[in-house]
Amino acid sequence: MFFLSLKNNQGFKKYFKNTTWLLLEKILKIVSEVFVGVWVTRYLGPDDFGMLSYAKSFSAFFIVISSMGLNTIIVRELINNEEKRDVLLGTAFVLKLTTSFFLLISFGIYFLLNPTQINLLIFIFLISVTFKTFNIIEFYFQSKVLSKYTAYSNMILLLIVSILKVVLILLKASVIYFATLFIVESVILAVGFIYFYRKNNISIFNWIYNREIALNLLKDSWPLILSGFVITMYMKVDQIMIGNILDNTNVGYYAAAVNLSEAWYFLPAIIVNSLFPAILNAKKISRQLYLSRLQKLYDFLVWLGIVIAIITSFISDYLINLLYGKDYSSSSNILILHIWSGIFVFLGVSFSKFLISENFVKKALYRTLLGATANIILNFILIPIYGIIGAAIATIISQIFANYLYDLFDPDLREQFIMKTKSFIPIHLIKK
Repeated sequence: MFFLSLKNNQGFKKYFKNTTWLLLEKILKIVSEVFVGVWVTRYLGPDDFGMLSYAKSFSAFFIVISSMGLNTIIVRELINNEEKRDVLLGTAFVLKLTTSFFLLISFGIYFLLNPTQINLLIFIFLISVTFKTFNIIEFYFQSKVLSKYTAYSNMILLLIVSILKVVLILLKASVIYFATLFIVESVILAVGFIYFYRKNNISIFNWIYNREIALNLLKDSWPLILSGFVITMYMKVDQIMIGNILDNTNVGYYAAAVNLSEAWYFLPAIIVNSLFPAILNAKKISRQLYLSRLQKLYDFLVWLGIVIAIITSFISDYLINLLYGKDYSSSSNILILHIWSGIFVFLGVSFSKFLISENFVKKALYRTLLGATANIILNFILIPIYGIIGAAIATIISQIFANYLYDLFDPDLREQFIMKTKSFIPIHLIKK
């Protein structure tokens, strides 16, 4: 009867189809990474791959700033104020595009004064950020539970870019050409989003900029800008610090392991993004239903992370040698450690949505600031002593601080600490 009721439930079918499309796209992306991404990593070798990873990590800070913290805010506003679609999207587009151009020009001047290969790679990444402004259309698809269009765009992109990567390998191209592919990716994705947006009989030419709405959006989003910057700091600063304290080769070893560890991060992102509208709707019905759904989400994500961590830890050596070869054997121990941070990352993805729904945007900043501070301090202490192993340990500890322990010291979030703690207790799941 339970499965029959789900089958006949139109709301469930809508969210299930939405999640299925996203899951299919991400599975295809993983397949591409296993065959093409791994080939690129092996081809470039630890040194060039490390340099590319360093530049990508450094440019991630600029990507966060250009997003203006608007991603989740726009989804929320589109759900609550559907009639303001064109003015919301138009205003957000102008804000993001203006910021992207400013960052591009600013770093372009710096690159002319310091024309190193690393700075060239970072500049290329920043060019791609400008085209990512059109990703604002994805937030409309999320608000309408139409993520199949996002999946279509990404699958087309995946096919084209995978072919181009293989061509570059066969032509024995340098690392600069592989960085340039990020510009190609952004352009293709922008075209795909615009096309499918038009397929819904709406046009980007209807977008309107509104100064008052811009100020209101920035008022809500500025803590998220800082929060996103800080999140990027404790997600990416380890690779930057490894490059500065050690060398590009060690960045390559570390980045190869992190790529495998973070390959699973699409799962909580898909699940949470698809269920975010349902969680918000539950809040309108009753707080009990709202918290009940949130607890189930915590339970599922925690144990999904634990299962992934256990399996990966056992097969780490085999996995690294199979995918990357003996040149990357130093990545194995990093993977064994880093994969366990994923449990708290999974928690953090869902917890971030809770903070937005409760309008606790400042708390989102505080807890990520705690995690980033812990990560930087621990990296400074541990990398000179333990090398890249120290960076992995720092990541685990900082994720625990930011996505779990912080709640214990905030009266407004103590209930969330209890809920998260329950998720780690098997007897709680058995009773349910």
